[in-house]
Amino acid sequence: MGDLVSYSDLLAVLDGEAFARGRLGFQPDPVQASLLRPRHKQLILNCTRQWGKSTVAAAKVVHHAWSHPESLALIVCPSERQGGEFLKKAAAFLRRLGIPRRGDGLNRVSLALPNESRIVAVPAKDATVRGFSDVTLMIVDEAAQVPDQHYEAMTPMLGPRDGDLWLISTPWVKAGFFWEAWSNEDPEWTRISVKATECPRLSAAFLAKERKRKGEAQFRREFLCEFFDAEASLFGREELFRLMHPSVRALWAPEGFMR
Repeated sequence: MGDLVSYSDLLAVLDGEAFARGRLGFQPDPVQASLLRPRHKQLILNCTRQWGKSTVAAAKVVHHAWSHPESLALIVCPSERQGGEFLKKAAAFLRRLGIPRRGDGLNRVSLALPNESRIVAVPAKDATVRGFSDVTLMIVDEAAQVPDQHYEAMTPMLGPRDGDLWLISTPWVKAGFFWEAWSNEDPEWTRISVKATECPRLSAAFLAKERKRKGEAQFRREFLCEFFDAEASLFGREELFRLMHPSVRALWAPEGFMR
């Protein structure tokens, strides 16, 4: 009898929403639940600031690692600090499962589970992203701020185990892989957009203040999920990055510079 799997355990393995609610104490809204419930092979999420995209992605990653022994979930962020913040959310969920925070012994920003699954966060740089293989789930956080060449270096890692790929971001310009995946008609992508006006946690009063504070163009990009025309900027995202001195690049954080 000890080898029998309970209905609750089986449901937790098969249903990410049930796992998040019952095991992690995370109560997703309807759109967040739609991300967790089925398997999305290729997902692109274009969403407002402060919707909780990192939290729902962390719940997804923990469910994946918990239910897939010996798996590798790779979180790619524009900066190492963002990766650390992401893993703090994942570690908090693991504690609710009774799993203490422990690194994998190989990567500075990582989590290891008793079932030999790993969650690793890396900044989007060639030197860091090219050293992985057999990735079962890759999440590119703030994907609109990740240079195209680094994205192209990452996707082959999904091949050996036919891993899943999620791109999540607030939009930027009408250029680059995030925009192209969002705007093309490739049926292999599941596309989800969440505007601030559709988020139950953002009040109309708050949004009115942000619109006044930021101006119409920035507000529509950050809260209404609209992309800028690339031609509207003298320099594009990657051109600006290449023009920076290396010492400035090391300190550059998209959330402080690009927003």
